[in-house]
Amino acid sequence: MTGRDAGDGAEADDLSAATDHEDGAENSRPRKPARKRAARAASRAEPPAEPTRQDPAQTPSDGQGPAPADSHIDGDEPLLAARVHRPADLLRVLLGLLGIATVLALATWAIGTTAGIERDVDKGAAQAPSLLISFAGFASAIAVLVVPVAFAIERLMKRDGLRIADGVLAAVLAHGVSLSFSLWVARLAPDSVQDALTRNGPGGVITDPVHGYLAPVIAYATAVGMMHRPRWRFAMWTVLLLDGFAVLVAGYTTPFSIVVTVLLGWTIAYATLYTVGSPNVRPTGQQLLAGLRHVGFRPVSALRTEDTTESARRDRHDYSEPTRRYLVTLENGPPLDVTVVDRAQQAQGFFYRAWRRLALRGITTRRSLPSLRQALEQEALLAYAAISAGANAPKLIATSELGPDAVMLVYEHTGGRHLDSLPDDEITDELMRAAWRQVTALQTRRIAHRRLDGGSLLVDRAGIVYLTDLRGGEIAASDLLLRMDIAQLLTTFGLRVGAERAVAAAVAVLGPDAVANSLPLLQPIALSRNTRATLRQLARERAQRERDAVLDATRVYREARGNLPEDADRKAVRAARQAEKQVMDEALENAKEPDLLSLIREQVLLIRPQAPIEPARVERIRPRTLVTIIAAVFAAYFLTIQVVNPEFQRVWEGANWGWVLIAAGFSAVTYFAAALSLLGFVPERVGYLRTVTAQVAGSFVKLVAPAAIGGVALNTRYLQRQGLRPGHAVASVGASQLFGLGSHITLLLTFGYLAGTEHTPSLSPSRTVIAGLLTLAVVVLIVTAIPSLRKALYERIRTLFAGVVPRMLDVVQQPKKLLSGIGGMLLMTLAFVMCLDASLRAFGYELSYPTIAVVFLAGNALGSAAPTPGGLGAVEFALVASLATFRVPQDAALGAVLLFRLMTFWLPVLPGWLAFTHLTRKGSI
Repeated sequence: MTGRDAGDGAEADDLSAATDHEDGAENSRPRKPARKRAARAASRAEPPAEPTRQDPAQTPSDGQGPAPADSHIDGDEPLLAARVHRPADLLRVLLGLLGIATVLALATWAIGTTAGIERDVDKGAAQAPSLLISFAGFASAIAVLVVPVAFAIERLMKRDGLRIADGVLAAVLAHGVSLSFSLWVARLAPDSVQDALTRNGPGGVITDPVHGYLAPVIAYATAVGMMHRPRWRFAMWTVLLLDGFAVLVAGYTTPFSIVVTVLLGWTIAYATLYTVGSPNVRPTGQQLLAGLRHVGFRPVSALRTEDTTESARRDRHDYSEPTRRYLVTLENGPPLDVTVVDRAQQAQGFFYRAWRRLALRGITTRRSLPSLRQALEQEALLAYAAISAGANAPKLIATSELGPDAVMLVYEHTGGRHLDSLPDDEITDELMRAAWRQVTALQTRRIAHRRLDGGSLLVDRAGIVYLTDLRGGEIAASDLLLRMDIAQLLTTFGLRVGAERAVAAAVAVLGPDAVANSLPLLQPIALSRNTRATLRQLARERAQRERDAVLDATRVYREARGNLPEDADRKAVRAARQAEKQVMDEALENAKEPDLLSLIREQVLLIRPQAPIEPARVERIRPRTLVTIIAAVFAAYFLTIQVVNPEFQRVWEGANWGWVLIAAGFSAVTYFAAALSLLGFVPERVGYLRTVTAQVAGSFVKLVAPAAIGGVALNTRYLQRQGLRPGHAVASVGASQLFGLGSHITLLLTFGYLAGTEHTPSLSPSRTVIAGLLTLAVVVLIVTAIPSLRKALYERIRTLFAGVVPRMLDVVQQPKKLLSGIGGMLLMTLAFVMCLDASLRAFGYELSYPTIAVVFLAGNALGSAAPTPGGLGAVEFALVASLATFRVPQDAALGAVLLFRLMTFWLPVLPGWLAFTHLTRKGSI
């Protein structure tokens, strides 16, 4: 056993100073000298021959390796980043946005409740002494500035200026967002939201929906970490409550306004921290050595061991938190394997684990982010339970905290290589049976490993298999989890040695019945993330081989057939095409390869023909179902806002219903034109009516995705389901998009010129248009000047339009198809223009058709570029601004735009959902 030094008080003091709870947890400055010393020591030290693991055979049995005379750290991890982006901050941002949305929803629907709350507050305020109100207002006005400034001075005295800079940035952003939000409430929000967030203040002045100074103060206090220090937290909350009481009782605000102000400040603060990063408080290797001395070990050096296996690099977010591992050399005794888990690492993968819990049945993933002590206890429990069950696992010999933000677990050193690092010829049948015996030991005690991939199986020089990464396991596991472990390990070995050998090794140890019972769990959703990624990569490689085989067969057939004579009749051409298609189908059928999971099932069925093969229903909710639910919620919320909007009521109160019906008719025509346009770029035969249904389904997809992205994805998926190969489907949609972009620009320039000639005497250049063009020019210059942005844009365009040119050549050879594509595109644009024209005429105003076309094309271009679902907000703003440019009265412009969006965006949502559900059930998308 290692030597103990309980009296090492100096080292304990060093550890305490390095991890001070008051300042060390929030300030990374004291860590910089340690990093520099570690970097200098690392530069002096020679790199080890095997940086990831040291074999026991290469380590002296007494543990006395060559240590420097000054006993400094011999090797340390690379310099830690000064700032880290914490997923917990992003989670808080999402919670803040959800809170703001909840308040707005309550203000929209619970009108009586909000009014009742305001009446109760006014009644209570009338009974409050005026002297108390005046004192509270005076004291809070001073304290709300003094307390943050005092904290800033205290931080600056401790040389923590970067944290103050974060707070100032958050305050500035919160002020800007508050002004924008107040402007939205005053001009665009429904009356119910305005009534909930504003009121007639003293002197008859309408109050602000968001306090312009309170939200920045809250953002500042949150970003600088005042809320993490008890004394400052108490002072800040006292000031905020006093200020809120003063403005509420004095009639300068409403309860809902205070709630929104707090949520805005809180959300902006954490959004700023997530964007710029928080100071890194992760312990360094020097602090690790101090912690080991604190618990009685006498370390000489610590060497960071990196995860070099493929699974370790790709899969650290399934069920276990990513960790840092060190190989520690002691003055006496064998070396140690030390695992460090800190708060930032532990938070990683939270969203993935939450999604797994939501999506899978019978998965008992932790409901919330556990504390560091809970994570430590979980790993220690699994380590002791695995060894008690008779499995080979690293032996845990000590645990400790490294300050308030990290813990360490000390294991006996286990040398060896992970399964992913072994060449295929070293994975013998005996090695696989040894691994299955370890799993059997766990399963006899009902312990589930939960991640039996190549990065969790360690093989030493003697061929002994160790199970590692047990922290994500489960005690008293259900049958479902135990069978998932068997399915996972079957797949892991199948990926390396093939299905036949993998199944034979499992049957030799577990027996045929246990292996057969795991077949219902042999599905991608039940496997680990890196295993699913490997299976997807193999599927892409198989698809590429199939495409190559089809292309080779087609090339050979064409060379053998030769060119058709120019005077060949139509029947001969049709027969040649039919023969070529038959050759392609035969080549595709011969080139098809079964996937690994199917091969494993076949091998098990050879042993147990009666084994159940129907996949178990482990997926509780599919991503498509979740998207549908989110889209339905968005549709209900925004449609309700539009319905309660007084401007929207003009649609049925002041509009000419004849023109409303005409607008609805033109809106319906756009879907038939869109189907005609898409099929014009698809040389293969695809049903027209079903394509129309797919275009109607696209109106539902636009609720959860930008219009330019959702439509492309849906049409590509639809064409693939209709029998087109993925490359041809993408090329057809890309050709349609490319031609649509060209025609859009051409029509915009043409109609813009015609509209300009009509309005030249009276229409002056718009400052908004000029500013927009200048902004667009600046954006283009920035994108072309920055190599990373330029490369990303190039890759995106190249991917989208890959294969477009050959596809266009195929279409050009069929004039009817090309005419269909061009005609459908022009008809769709004409139908949209006529719909907008009918919407404007419904409110008694007319414009020339070139002017209407310019308004629509400009608004549609902005809506396609906007990242909001369906261009929501951007299209309305662009259309109203464009109509105002041509001197359309504001009332008529607002009513026409709302009616146009109602016909083209909101009313098609329900038919789109029905079409989407129908096509999904039929397997067409």
